[in-house]
Amino acid sequence: MWATVLSVGAFLSYVVLSSFAPGVMNQRLAGHLTVGLALGLTQFAVIGVTAWLYPRHMRRNVDPVVRRLRAQLEDHEGEQRRLPVGRRFRAW
Repeated sequence: MWATVLSVGAFLSYVVLSSFAPGVMNQRLAGHLTVGLALGLTQFAVIGVTAWLYPRHMRRNVDPVVRRLRAQLEDHEGEQRRLPVGRRFRAW
């Protein structure tokens, strides 16, 4: 959640600064490098960090839950197969 907020916040702040504070974005940092160009290049780092954090989060937090639910579903289906034919709902 916080990675999403950080990513969206970084993109929106860049757009807002570009639209409403062009003087800030045009300030030179070093040579031809401006604040706007530096922030634009920083967007690549933000994308990279977000792309790295997403699968890491999924592996740690979501995949174990999915595996547990899948195992419960398979156990439940196994129990359904063991019931007598007349006592369970069957597909047409």
